[in-house]
Amino acid sequence: MNRLSRQPAAFSKVSVKSQTVIPREVREQLKLKPGDTLRYRVTDAGILLDKATEGGDDPFAAFSEWTSEADEKAYGEL
Repeated sequence: MNRLSRQPAAFSKVSVKSQTVIPREVREQLKLKPGDTLRYRVTDAGILLDKATEGGDDPFAAFSEWTSEADEKAYGEL
């Protein structure tokens, strides 16, 4: 029988403000530091959590100077 090797699970509780502490093992594995952004992706197999890269998945993140209210009004329907 060929079994997958799994690391022990880590657990944390969600507070009444929907906050949680990321377990030390997870912080170390992801090399997280204060101010880092996490990315949550919903898949058929479950939820994937990883450290987001600069700009995340948004291909237009580099154009943040074009996100004014006037730009949205002028180009929002395109």
